[in-house]
Amino acid sequence: MWLLSLLICTLIVAVAFLYFDVPIAHRTYGVFGPVKSLATGFASVVLLGFEAAVVLVLVIIRIMRGHLSPFREATALACLTSICAYAINDSLLKLLFGVPNPTDVVHGARHVLHLLNGSSGSSFPSGHMVLAGAFAGVFMRLYRSSTLLLSVLLLIAAVLLILGDWHFLSDIIAGTFVGVSTGLLAGEVWLVHSK
Repeated sequence: MWLLSLLICTLIVAVAFLYFDVPIAHRTYGVFGPVKSLATGFASVVLLGFEAAVVLVLVIIRIMRGHLSPFREATALACLTSICAYAINDSLLKLLFGVPNPTDVVHGARHVLHLLNGSSGSSFPSGHMVLAGAFAGVFMRLYRSSTLLLSVLLLIAAVLLILGDWHFLSDIIAGTFVGVSTGLLAGEVWLVHSK
């Protein structure tokens, strides 16, 4: 099932990359012009720091009380999965694909893959969506009733990332797939381990 999902996602990403990314970037460029400070508050480093702080607090609670509730265990797992997925994305996938960001493309850069010539500042896949998707994926697997709410929140984040000139549609789709897949896998492994 996952391989079929990967194939479908790859096809959708390819179509978005070829036909929709640049037109959407040109149409939405500057929509959030004066509120770029939003990017500072939701920068990946801020989100990673928040997740690390949550894990630290949960570890301290675990040491002091001797246990964590299942929800707190899930939260710690979601944060750690999110941090790890982001690290793999930023240090491997972005370097592998090397897609310039929408702002650079709108100002003249070519929207192409620069295989093995990227940086952590490259656009593809979206690190924010990997981060959020991995966190959400854990809860989607462990608490199935949260799937609809988390899907809506991921959709809102995706729209904001496109409107904010931070990512292309293909970045969002790929990042979400990588993140949610990682989270679902971590949740499944946790369920097996718990039994």
